[in-house]
Amino acid sequence: MCGPIRGLLLALVVEFGTVVAFVSIPRLTWELGEVELMQFHEPGISNYSELLLNKYQDILYVGAQEAIFALNALNISQKQLEVHWKASDETKADCIEKGRSKEKECFNYVRVLQHLTYDTLYVCGTNAFKPTCDYVNKKSFKFLWSEQDGRGKCPFNPSHTYTSVMVDGELYAGTTYNFLGSEFIISRTYFSSHLRTESDIPWLHEPNFVHADVIRKTPSGYKSDENKVYFFFNEVSVEYDFFFQLKIPRIARVCVDDQGGQKILQNKWTSFLKAKLLCSQPDLGLIFNILKDAFVLRHPRSKEPVIYALFTPQLNNVGLSAVCTYALSTVEAVFSRGKYLQKFCVDSYPKWVIYHGEVPTPRPGMCINSETRAANYNSSLDLPDKTLLFVRDHPLIEESVTPIGNRPILVTKDVNYTQIVVDRTRALDKNFYDVMFIGTARGTLHKAVQLEKGMHIIEETQLFRNSEPVQNLLLSSKKGSKFVYASSNSGVVQVPLAFCRKHSSCEECVLARDPYCIWSPFKAACVAFSEALNCTR
Repeated sequence: MCGPIRGLLLALVVEFGTVVAFVSIPRLTWELGEVELMQFHEPGISNYSELLLNKYQDILYVGAQEAIFALNALNISQKQLEVHWKASDETKADCIEKGRSKEKECFNYVRVLQHLTYDTLYVCGTNAFKPTCDYVNKKSFKFLWSEQDGRGKCPFNPSHTYTSVMVDGELYAGTTYNFLGSEFIISRTYFSSHLRTESDIPWLHEPNFVHADVIRKTPSGYKSDENKVYFFFNEVSVEYDFFFQLKIPRIARVCVDDQGGQKILQNKWTSFLKAKLLCSQPDLGLIFNILKDAFVLRHPRSKEPVIYALFTPQLNNVGLSAVCTYALSTVEAVFSRGKYLQKFCVDSYPKWVIYHGEVPTPRPGMCINSETRAANYNSSLDLPDKTLLFVRDHPLIEESVTPIGNRPILVTKDVNYTQIVVDRTRALDKNFYDVMFIGTARGTLHKAVQLEKGMHIIEETQLFRNSEPVQNLLLSSKKGSKFVYASSNSGVVQVPLAFCRKHSSCEECVLARDPYCIWSPFKAACVAFSEALNCTR
């Protein structure tokens, strides 16, 4: 039996201006070499930005600079297959002639890596500022050499932000659309079919894309009514007047069954709406308005998905980071019942103000469902002109999406968070806990869990020797082989969800307050909960 256990949640008070913030500190820190991590790096290759898991065959696909790799997902140090994808000499020469960097920009950086079918990958690369897409056979790991124009699917510039998700064989992407990076687009592409955001209004204002994901009405709802794709991004504010460019974190939504309009909004979204994501702590004067990453947590025992989002403040950022969570029902309530904003010109200067007039029926931006079908609107192609004109001119909702609890669940200082994934696990007390794995700008991984008495950062693990930012995180939630994969400019690291056996005593095991770990008196060791047959504290 362990002796009396006291909580070790450490806090410090940080003063900047008149604001005071309470900050949690990792209880344990693992340096390189202290814990076993699997690593992958190929000499001469950099920018390991894309990660994709084939959970049925235990393969991790990695997209990097001019190369794609297939690794053993149970031990990523074991490379199985690779294919190189270089920009041609002619394309590189054209890139250099247009003033782009020969050393950094005029290469082919893989930016889209998605499952298309059981045996085919869909990939896109910057291709020295001439974005291109192609198909890779998973078995032979060779290109099918069916190259396509990658505009609207992949950025021209490797430094520009982007996001993509494959849904039912269709690619949804948020990226730049031209060489200069001045035109932005959220699109859906399926062979010759194409839907995109309106650029004449425009619907997007200098966005930085962060994440995209599909949320289905039912988990198995293939092609079901009201399946939606959500995009997360920051953009320059249009609704607030400041002497500087204020960034606003957004969530936008489109419907999977959207077919565009018949004449108005032809080949454009009829369901595009966007709203502000609010993450603030008013009592401390903290406003977090730069969205860094988002993760949609789904679990069979949950009534609805929960969105985890990482933020930093645009102003007075002294290394502050925050995590806010959002219920999907709150997001949907804003889109389905919120008031619209409309553009209004004052002395030739556009302002966005609340629209108080009559809203057309069907409600602009809603998906085609049983309600619209009952009114004989069976497709977006059937929607009346009034609805289409309204949604074209009113893409922004006035209400903000507020977080669960109306405040962040975690605020830290002196650490810049970059990426997040979340796992829901059952602990010894039979309760379920959401465990966050958060990558940082200095190449570490934080593991944190929300307990009854508050947020607890269990540990910090150093991942990369050169303290490079974590570019991407991917969670493998397959039963019996759960890992977090982290990538940076120099390589990929495979991290187990817990280092239970590093806790040398019963007291240390319990003090860690790690939901994955318990003390086993039979093995006289701290072990993973899944391993133990019996234990006592």
